[in-house]
Amino acid sequence: MKHNLITSSLTAFFLLAGATSTASASDKKIEANDLVEMFEKLGGKHPGYRKAHAKGLCASGTFVPAPNKYFTGAALLSNGELPVSMRFSVGGASPSSDEKAPGTRGMGMQIQLPDGALHTFTGNNFPVFAGKNPEIFHGFLSTLLPDENGKSDPAKTMAFIQQNPSLQAHVMWNKNAKTAASFANTEFFGLHTFYFDQANEQQTKFRWNIKPNLGVKTLEKAEADSMPTEFLADTFAQQLKDETVSFSIMASLGEAQDSDIDPSQQWPSERPQVTLGTVTVKTSGGDACNNTNFDPNVMSAGFTPSADPILRMRSPAYAISFGKRLSGQ
Repeated sequence: MKHNLITSSLTAFFLLAGATSTASASDKKIEANDLVEMFEKLGGKHPGYRKAHAKGLCASGTFVPAPNKYFTGAALLSNGELPVSMRFSVGGASPSSDEKAPGTRGMGMQIQLPDGALHTFTGNNFPVFAGKNPEIFHGFLSTLLPDENGKSDPAKTMAFIQQNPSLQAHVMWNKNAKTAASFANTEFFGLHTFYFDQANEQQTKFRWNIKPNLGVKTLEKAEADSMPTEFLADTFAQQLKDETVSFSIMASLGEAQDSDIDPSQQWPSERPQVTLGTVTVKTSGGDACNNTNFDPNVMSAGFTPSADPILRMRSPAYAISFGKRLSGQ
């Protein structure tokens, strides 16, 4: 469980009976650099690679919008077919992460509008984040660090989880996670809340998720064990040859009582969903996405981020990681 927790938690920026509730999050305000340094402590330093989701697959395609009344006037949905740059990834800081292991898979997507503006979607295959704020997330990661003898203390981690309930849904997801059969068969969740200001002065509150039109498929342990250490790129390339690989970008519409600042909480499943558009993947491979910074706060006109502290932390954390990557650190 420890390995999966580390892998899943690093991306995320990327039952518990028997533990004593003696741990809690630090009162220290956590900054972006604190998180980047924590990723390096847990996953090791890999110069030139992303600090989380180091192993990835570039892809490209097109976005065809689906205009609707909840996003009236959005340039993203008003300019017809648009080019898309994508990156699919395996959780963790190592560029040689084992693709047979269950846990986190990620996706970054950047849609380019005719005027040069960009709209970014960044998501993971888990529906809830590990903690409601950077302090709890960082505190959780710190419990996974080994001591001077190279050993970590699972009881310390479990105590921290009990003391901080906003971690528990993510931990349970991780406990039950299976190995993704393919990036093309993985659903990705944006986790955070965003707003769109319509031309009629109405505001749409939403969270997005991306559904694979080929359906979600995972591997049982025996199936995963029989696969080569690296199979995701080849599987994806073969699917592109044999069938249409596409994803539907969906927006769940929030109500007043739905939290817009806590990504560790899922909204009720009965919230209405509307389609924002369809992304069809055309090619995969190469290195075109290697120097792309998939910051989810980079959006086209009319869209704004919520005050979610995890979402707000992503921009500076991504910028630090991006700078280190370009400078070979």
